[in-house]
Amino acid sequence: MLVSLNEVITKAYREKYAVGQFNINGLSWIHGILIAAQKESSPVIVAASDRMVDFLGGFEIITSMVKKLITEYHITIPVVLHLDHGTTVTRCKQAVDAGFSSVMYDGSKLPIAENIRRTKEVTDYAHARGVNVEAEVGTVGGNEDGIIGNIHYASLEECVDLVQATHIDALAAALGSVHGNYQGEPTLGFQEMAAIQQAVAIPLVLHGTSGIPTAKIDRAITLGHAKINVNTESNKAWLEATRQALAANLSTHEPQIILESGREAITQTVQSKIREFGSVGKAWPTLNF
Repeated sequence: MLVSLNEVITKAYREKYAVGQFNINGLSWIHGILIAAQKESSPVIVAASDRMVDFLGGFEIITSMVKKLITEYHITIPVVLHLDHGTTVTRCKQAVDAGFSSVMYDGSKLPIAENIRRTKEVTDYAHARGVNVEAEVGTVGGNEDGIIGNIHYASLEECVDLVQATHIDALAAALGSVHGNYQGEPTLGFQEMAAIQQAVAIPLVLHGTSGIPTAKIDRAITLGHAKINVNTESNKAWLEATRQALAANLSTHEPQIILESGREAITQTVQSKIREFGSVGKAWPTLNF
């Protein structure tokens, strides 16, 4: 069943674990994510990054695929369908209208006043329709939706202003994480993280987590991160498994033989992250039929 973001992260925030967001890059990713979460009895956030929406067929196709697979696979754990890094107010509204149960408006590259204005427009529209909203302050480094950027720490004052003015449900405060592959050991701003958490008192979201050691993930969770995003690790696992399947089956022209191993690699990666984030077995108490 599709549920709102708050239905899964409010409990996670209170009990100090995190719910994983796993991005869709094709049908195999939806299969793998849902199967993994069901196996682990964990709530899960299935996300489509705005840059991928048209490639995947559009908002309504994505909603239909996720809902149909939930039915076909008898998925009983709570599933959030989330728009990741919504690029415009219009795109966020389109996602809401198509049945997404959560949206992120990313105005982090805008001046804070404009970020607040646009985020509030998204939040007003989404909340009126029972949909939750995530927003971002600061800049997560690395390759984000095709844009290469350096890390820019979120400002405590700007985080407070954004949360108070817009009434968002979750805040992605950039504090040292990087989209894509890390060069060396990632350094997270835990002191800043603690100050922001105390000031805003809503669930935080950690982007760019691939490659962050488990001990640092654990600390981020204790400091209010109830949603953790994963994409690169799933993609790398899929790619490696697919390469091995191609090498082992040079004479085949049967796609299923090649694609099944990639899907299984996604499933195993998602299961591993669910265990790391502490959400195993957390699905059932959150169900609200």
